[in-house]
Amino acid sequence: MSFPTYFEALDIKQLLTDYPVGDAFTARYRNISRDELHAMQDRQFRKLVQRGWEIGFYRRLWGAQGIEPGDIQGLEDITKLPVYDKSDLMASIADHPPYGDFAGLGGNDRPPAILHTTSGTTGRPQTLLFGPKGREVGNLLVGRMYRWLGLSPDDVVHSVYGHGMINGGHYIREAVTHFTNSIFLSAGTGIETRSVNQVNLMADFGVTVMVGFVDYIRKLAEVAEAEGLFDRIKLRMIIGHLGTEDRASTEAAWHGAKAYDWYGVGDTGSIAGEGPDRNGLYVWEDAQYLELLDVDSGKPVAQGETGDMVVTCLYKDEIAPCIRFNTHDITYELGGSGEIAFKRIAGFKGRSDNMVKLRGINLFPHAIGALIENRADLTGEYVCTVDRDPASQRDDMTVLIESRGGTDKDLLADMLRRGLGVEVLVELCAPGETAALTQIDVRQKPIRLIDKRGV
Repeated sequence: MSFPTYFEALDIKQLLTDYPVGDAFTARYRNISRDELHAMQDRQFRKLVQRGWEIGFYRRLWGAQGIEPGDIQGLEDITKLPVYDKSDLMASIADHPPYGDFAGLGGNDRPPAILHTTSGTTGRPQTLLFGPKGREVGNLLVGRMYRWLGLSPDDVVHSVYGHGMINGGHYIREAVTHFTNSIFLSAGTGIETRSVNQVNLMADFGVTVMVGFVDYIRKLAEVAEAEGLFDRIKLRMIIGHLGTEDRASTEAAWHGAKAYDWYGVGDTGSIAGEGPDRNGLYVWEDAQYLELLDVDSGKPVAQGETGDMVVTCLYKDEIAPCIRFNTHDITYELGGSGEIAFKRIAGFKGRSDNMVKLRGINLFPHAIGALIENRADLTGEYVCTVDRDPASQRDDMTVLIESRGGTDKDLLADMLRRGLGVEVLVELCAPGETAALTQIDVRQKPIRLIDKRGV
């Protein structure tokens, strides 16, 4: 039987021409006009929609809205297409097990397919499928961001992204090893490599850069301090997911290492990341088309207004196209201009499907992290539980917060009330006691909300 191998299915030289890295990246996109950029996106989008019509998931999704082939002529028609989200993909998997029908897997002449899953942060893990082009462009978007931030062959990169079936750790490893020339340590989560072993690896191998989710990165700083290793660890840069937290506390915990933020999800890969200026997250507009839509109406929001990030991966035109995927992550677009012509967003501000409405106020649990992090009496670890009183139907949120001692619970509750705009209940616990609930040692993204309302 004859079929293409991974490397036969991929023209890496053409890929690097289409999606440049290093100096070629900044040279191309520093002064490109918005018209040129739009034309580039439009060409990719037309090809992507053609592929979409070959996939059962999109034929059903679009056909249900009365859309027929030929109705979508280009990017100007993108809003005619319905958005979809993880619930639609999980329904596809349930109806068409085990992969779902959102990927083109038929025939011996299809490109090789790579299978991973999401981390399951919001429920059961979801299937993720990639072809060689989609996989390597996704890797490249991370790798070229790292290089733009200054990653070089002299660096040793310590990764705390999870492995196993989860996509994160694997594609970050591929990003570094395929596109940066840096040495890579795939330490993974605390359950893959114990935290005390991780900080000793960092010291032994001369780690200079750490990548991963900031919650566990901060935890490792405490372990390194307890082990007395900061005379041997010379970390200079952290490239992670800072979210709503103040980067200053993370940088201080790692004795001045400079922290950079970026954003992406399993279905889309990297969507945006900071540049050296740390002036907002640049959307990788040569590969991603990002819309910000009102959470309730689904209409585009104005610059500066928050909305759901809805993403179309312009480059994923082989195994599993991604066309108007609603991440349910909230952000807003920044005004002005940066170092390159790509538009910029403020970064992750919370999840619209993880938002809690208390007494008419919209509350994102992640906002609590930014309010409590720079206090010496607190570890920065917390978890929120929402309950509903069956008699009054009143919803209340209890925030369990780790304290090192000496915390006035009432004053802390008042500070949260002023910061959040609504009253929440506060309970204190000893350092480490939220770990069983947040699962910070075993998950890439700790659990911050436990909803007991059954809604």
